[in-house]
Amino acid sequence: MSHRNARLTVHGRRLLIQRVCSGRPVAHVAAEMGISRATAHKWVRRWQAEGDPGLFDRSSRPRTTPHRTPPGTEAAVCDLRKARKLGPARIGPILGLPASTVHRILTRHGLNRLAWLDRPSGEPIRRYERSRPGELVHVDIKKLG
Repeated sequence: MSHRNARLTVHGRRLLIQRVCSGRPVAHVAAEMGISRATAHKWVRRWQAEGDPGLFDRSSRPRTTPHRTPPGTEAAVCDLRKARKLGPARIGPILGLPASTVHRILTRHGLNRLAWLDRPSGEPIRRYERSRPGELVHVDIKKLG
């Protein structure tokens, strides 16, 4: 989402493409619009490769995470948390992982707070899960003498 004073919003990118397609050099159009030549070339290349959808903002989230902890290790962390109710500083040495990695795994699976777990079973406590809104209505009653 662009702020209102951004040099290149989606509209500005379309304007850049129109000016370049009319035969003007990319460097001249970039100077007019107050952006670098590299930025102008990036948007022109993206438009040539993807068309109009290429002019929209993209998520900065990486497409892949090659060094993410394997699912088997994540399952072992979650099992230790549920069974023995250990914290990241105690789970880490057992599995050979840093405590920060263990904490990140527990947070991802919603197990990072011991108070959020049912003590006997070790399962996360899910309060008030209903199939549709308004299914469960609470009524407070006060007895007046």
